[in-house]
Amino acid sequence: MSLEPLPNLPQTSPPTPRVLPAGVRRKILLYLGILITLLAFGAPFGGLMDIPISFVLKNKLHLQAHEVATFRLVAAIPLYLSFLFGFARDIWNPFGLRDRGFMLAFGAIAAALYAAFAFAPVTYATLLAAVLLLTTAFLFVSAAQNGLTSTIAQQHVMSGQVSALWNVFIALTSVVTLVAGGRLSTWLDASGADEAARVLFLAGAAIMAAVTAYAVWKPPSVFANIAPEPIARPAHALSRLLRHRPLYPAMLIWLLWNFSPGSETALQYYLQNTLHATDAQWGQWNAIFSGFLIPTFLLFGILCRRFPLRTLLLGGALIAVPQMIPLLFIHSIDGALIAAVPIGLLGGIANAAFLDLIIRSCPRGLQGTTLMMSAGLFFVATRFGDLLGTHLYDHFGGFQVCVIASTAVYALILPVILLIPRPLIDTADGLARSPL
Repeated sequence: MSLEPLPNLPQTSPPTPRVLPAGVRRKILLYLGILITLLAFGAPFGGLMDIPISFVLKNKLHLQAHEVATFRLVAAIPLYLSFLFGFARDIWNPFGLRDRGFMLAFGAIAAALYAAFAFAPVTYATLLAAVLLLTTAFLFVSAAQNGLTSTIAQQHVMSGQVSALWNVFIALTSVVTLVAGGRLSTWLDASGADEAARVLFLAGAAIMAAVTAYAVWKPPSVFANIAPEPIARPAHALSRLLRHRPLYPAMLIWLLWNFSPGSETALQYYLQNTLHATDAQWGQWNAIFSGFLIPTFLLFGILCRRFPLRTLLLGGALIAVPQMIPLLFIHSIDGALIAAVPIGLLGGIANAAFLDLIIRSCPRGLQGTTLMMSAGLFFVATRFGDLLGTHLYDHFGGFQVCVIASTAVYALILPVILLIPRPLIDTADGLARSPL
């Protein structure tokens, strides 16, 4: 594979934002939705993989809660460096095909790695090596999808619609993979760890092979509507990124939103060890939560064209602050499954608005870097929040302290919204705005 640097293009003005006809927008959103779905299924740190791997660690290798959290913390090292993969997307050009080149090359590499690890013996070391290597290959593909999606959203002032679609497809995929992953782990519980891993990794290989095949397609409705953007030398690009003021409040909000102590490992152990939930019921809880995000994602897709983003940011954050409070009132697994409904509904508007804000905040030509930076922050926040949550859970003898900590962190988002430059968020989706 030859990676050729993109030429230094003249420093012209960025493309003038324009609103595409509804039919073209629908074709673009469908293309992006399929791509987002395939990647959500194939992610080695999520999708079909995350729940079964966590249960292999817990049930087959008999790790304690803090040991599972530590595994996730170490396995996520490439994720913390996601911005580097986005930066590679913004300044390099595999096969002269830009985003499709990244998907073709690294989609095939990820498929080959999945197939190879399907036949490796399952130990802590091999699982860790598998997730690290697979994540590294996958992130190049993810950078292409993130950069392509955000570029289209910016150039055609449809960041709100893209955010709504992105969140809906991720949530729909989560519902399927969480239920399937929980049931799969239950089904594989009677099998050996090697057999369980073989099934999982072969499924991952098939999905990433499908991503590679999808990258061959080049629909004109998508790629003919992408205007070239100027590319600077790496040092100049980094300087421009660091000097881009709108990024800082957007990234801080994203960091706070995803730093939720106790929402992963501590919650899993609380539901299973205290409320006696099965593996399948843990998958069901996450599926219900993800499923009930969808109505508010769809609502955001409607509201974003009628109200300025500022209104939706403030309203969504206010609604989301008490999101975890229902968990203080559950005493059974049935109650926990019911509580997942309002917890999901309370978070949808905020999550979609925060992603919309990140897309709007991207410096022109550095969309891949910015979106992958947000991905890196997501994993830094979730992994370290998870580690703090397990510490609180193990040392304070209850899950309630995790709920209180999460609520306090969410409340910090409100003052940060006031730091966002007003021109960036004072328009609704579909209305042209001057790049900052």
